Amino acid sequence: ITGGRISAITVNPDDHSEYYVASGHGNLWKTTNKGITFDPIFDNQNSYAIGSIAVDPTNTNIVWVGTGENNNQNNVIYGDGIYKSEDGGKSWKNMGLKTSEHIGGIEIDPDDHNIVYAAAMGSLRKGGGDRGIFKTTDGGKTWENVLKISEYTGCYEVHIDPRHSNILYAVAHQRM
Repeated sequence: ITGGRISAITVNPDDHSEYYVASGHGNLWKTTNKGITFDPIFDNQNSYAIGSIAVDPTNTNIVWVGTGENNNQNNVIYGDGIYKSEDGGKSWKNMGLKTSEHIGGIEIDPDDHNIVYAAAMGSLRKGGGDRGIFKTTDGGKTWENVLKISEYTGCYEVHIDPRHSNILYAVAHQRM
């Protein structure tokens, strides 16, 4: 059975037998037994293409998912923003960035789990939308566009420097 392109894998830092596998063409999968079996945990959402996953290192029940494939090719499926689960993937809430279409990276500040960064590409075929690096300081209730380059340039990745959580690295790309 084909699950589509694998776009991200994230391991629970407290329990290495539990991890999440995201597919660009087919859902988010979770295993709690080191990959012997997987369960689809994103079936009832409006999007099924996943581009990124992040598990909160201070509370591993909090899982963030960026929708939309995180690759730049002709046949990609877009998403409808960023989702958050507070119960290990049993339930989900869309937390915004609905016009990002492709969220390829999510980083959680190791010192404050309410601070989260999302790398949003935007549409691959038209300008505008949510593009760049977005930051929330309130657990996803509101977002600020902290890096906006242009209406055609978005970001695919964001990484926090492990020594200094106030330093970020981002990958930007323009496509039209």
